[in-house]
Amino acid sequence: MATVEMYTKQFCPFCVRAKHLLEKLDVDYSEIAIDGDSELRDKMIAIAGGHTVPQIIIDGKPIGGCDDLYALHAAGKLEPMLES
Repeated sequence: MATVEMYTKQFCPFCVRAKHLLEKLDVDYSEIAIDGDSELRDKMIAIAGGHTVPQIIIDGKPIGGCDDLYALHAAGKLEPMLES
């Protein structure tokens, strides 16, 4: 199973949706909350390239945010990424 990391904020509805999809697919993931932590936010931007949350990284490859995660799933590309 792939390693999945997700940078989040506590009251982010997009983070909740992304977590819901991963949980529905029975995917273990590491949640990295960046609330009020500018160093973690800067690290997220450096790694993922995005400034908004969630930022999702699968096996070290940034895939983007919630909409990107759902688009991969709809296209049938998410599950193969998670199985690698």
